[in-house]
Parts: sequence; structure tokens; C-alpha cells
Amino acid sequence: MNEFLAAAPLWLPGVTTMACLILASAFFSGSETALFYLSRDEVQALHRGGARERLVAGLLADSDRLLTAILFWNLLINLTYFAVSVVTARHLISRDYSTVAGALSVLSVAAIIVFGEVIPKATAVTFRRSIAVIVSIPLAMAVRLVDPFLPLLVGSARTIRRILWPNLKQEPFLDVGDLERAIETSNLGADLIRHERQALQNIIELSDITCEEVMRPRGTYTVWPPPVHLADIRGRLLQTDRLYIGSADQDDISASVALDAFNAFPDLDLQASATPVVHVPWCATLSGALEQMQERGAGVAVVINEYGETIGVVNDEDIVDTMLSPQPSRARRVLRREPVLEVAPGLFHVDGITTLRYLAHRLQLPDEPAPDGVLTVAGLLHETLERLPAVGDEFSWQGWVVRVIDAESRGAVRVMFSREQTPDPQPEVEADNARLD
Repeated sequence: MNEFLAAAPLWLPGVTTMACLILASAFFSGSETALFYLSRDEVQALHRGGARERLVAGLLADSDRLLTAILFWNLLINLTYFAVSVVTARHLISRDYSTVAGALSVLSVAAIIVFGEVIPKATAVTFRRSIAVIVSIPLAMAVRLVDPFLPLLVGSARTIRRILWPNLKQEPFLDVGDLERAIETSNLGADLIRHERQALQNIIELSDITCEEVMRPRGTYTVWPPPVHLADIRGRLLQTDRLYIGSADQDDISASVALDAFNAFPDLDLQASATPVVHVPWCATLSGALEQMQERGAGVAVVINEYGETIGVVNDEDIVDTMLSPQPSRARRVLRREPVLEVAPGLFHVDGITTLRYLAHRLQLPDEPAPDGVLTVAGLLHETLERLPAVGDEFSWQGWVVRVIDAESRGAVRVMFSREQTPDPQPEVEADNARLD
């Protein structure tokens, strides 16, 4: 003990420095665990919180950048810590305090493990949301300091990965065949098995259905210019669950607010509670759009055409309806009513926004891709007539007579489908028999 006290002037500065480095290591280790242990629902709730909570959600929006910065600082701190430990031990050894140097080396390793990793991570798991909010500002500053070096770090990591694992592919968590076998071997009732099979089929079709087929077309929703306050929208939102906020410099959607997620609307700028959006091309599959939305924590995918113009939006509610509904319908979600009405046996009134996939299901027609990529009844009218439809236009399609019964100036159309009358061969047979007689 006397030897430790006698050597205090030698090891005290180094131990003090290492204690500060342990606190810094604990900060980054706990921050990493707290932020990345947050669930998706917790992150969505942070988007609607205060300034610090929204800052946490903003950091998690670019998780690769956040993780790279945390690992960079943690590595730098740990290297500095052990460098100080080695220098302090060498000073002690040079003054014939070998025992103190050995004890200090062992204790320094134990201290960085226990107080720099184990305790901070265990605490962060339990109080992850509170800790994430507390560390948000200093962590954001630390990430900003690393930004100039991030391209170099990311490029180096990508180069090493391509050199060492050029053909590395991510293994799927669950194959479609596994789901099918699970349903077949489950002891469920016939009705439940039928619903399970339908849901499974809908999930599989996500990789075939394009965003253009599911999206809410432009004109069926309102884009609000920023800033948007509660007083601006009071009494003007009708039958909508989401608020779309445009960009300040162009006619585009930059964020969205899920209105049904609020227990009470905040009086401040609603844009502060908005979540980001992702942009996908019209030909992107629904599964690809869903993957991007999950990665970015977005609730909306903005669909653009080949010219970069916004042509519609896809909400997470639209994707859930497509997966779980026995008869998913884009038109029913937009119109909030049934788009295909049977007004008489074999006679249907159909809205132009209805997809041909849903119409084929209602009319019991084979679900085959339409020529030239036509997706909706309105598109079928334009493709067949080669002009804007007018009331009274009529043509035949797959055994049905299609007649336009309503054509508004803004482009909304409504048509009537009736079965084609097949000619009765009996009169011709009787006429032939009469001539033979």
C-alpha cells in the first residue's frame, strides 16, 4: 500500500486521464445501445415529440452514418486509453515500481470493460428512450465532427468488403416455402387456413405488384406548403389519415404527418412532428418500396415517373391493406366506398380509378397482365378509344360490353359493365330446316 501511495505522483495524472476516457467510452457505448435498441414504434413516437426527441429520430434516419461515427469515436477513445495506460506503466517501471505498473495494467483493462462497456450497455437497454433523449445533442455534435471523414471511412469499408467477400449475399430470414409448409402443417380450421393462404399469396405478390398499381394518384390528396399549423388545416381535412407537406422550393412532398397517431394535436408547427418520405420510381415493386420505407423509418413512398415528376403516393396503410385484405382495392381506399357495384344481375357500375386486377377478381375473369401496361379501367378506356372518353362511348372487352355513363371534366369517369348477349342459334337452325323441307 505504501508503494502505491509513494508512486501516486507518477500514476495519478494517467489514471485521471483514463477515468475521463472511461466516461467518454461509456457515453458512446451507452448511446449506441440506447438508440439502436429503440423499436420502430418508439422511433415513430419520437418523431412526434419535442426537439430532442425529433433529433434522436433524425439521427436514426441515417443509421449507417450514426453507427460509423459512434464506432469511430469509441475506437479512438479506446486506443487513447490503452496508450495512456502503457505510458503510465512504463513511467512506473522506469522508477522501479514494477508491482504498481502490473496492478495498474490489470485494473485498467477491467475498468474499461466494466465501466466503459458492461454497465453503460446494461443501463441503456433498460432506460433506452430516456438515455437516447439525454445524449441526443452531444451525440449529434460528435457525429457532425466526423462528417468530413465519413466518405473516406465508408469507402474504405466498402473496398475491404468487396476484396474479402466479393460474392457475399445476405441469407433470407425466412423462405416462402417455409411459410407454405408452416400453414400446411398447422392444426387450423378450414376458414382460417383459407385466410392464411390468401394473406400468404398477397405477401408473395408484393414482389410482382408495382407501386403504380397501388399508389394514390396525384389529385386524390392535398399537399400543404410549409409551414403548416393546426389553425391552417382546422375544418379542411375530410376523410384523411395523413397530412402531406410539400417542399419550400418545389411542388413535391418532403414529409408526412400521421394524423391518426395523435391523441391531441400540437399547437406548434405540424412539420416538426412529420416523418420523412422516400422516393421510388413508378416501376418499383411494392416489396422494394416497403424495404426502403422500413430502412428510413418513413410512412410514405412518393412515386415518380421517368421525368422525375410526382404521380402519386403509397402509404404504409396501403401496403398493409394489400397484404392482409382478402380483396385489396386501391379505389376502395381512395374513394372510401366499394368501386365496383352490382346494380343488377350481370350489370356493374365501375369507377375509372379501379384497377383491372381488382375488376378481374370481381367479374371472375382470368387475372392476366393487360397489354401495353394498362392498370386501371380509365387507362383501358384511353387505350381503346385513343381519346378522352365521353358519355355514351361503348366497346367490347373480354366478353363484356363497356359503356361510359359518366365523364367529368376533371378526368374522373364511371362506366357500366354488362355481359355480351350471345346470339341464339335456334332461329338459324329452324330456318335451315325449313329450306331443306
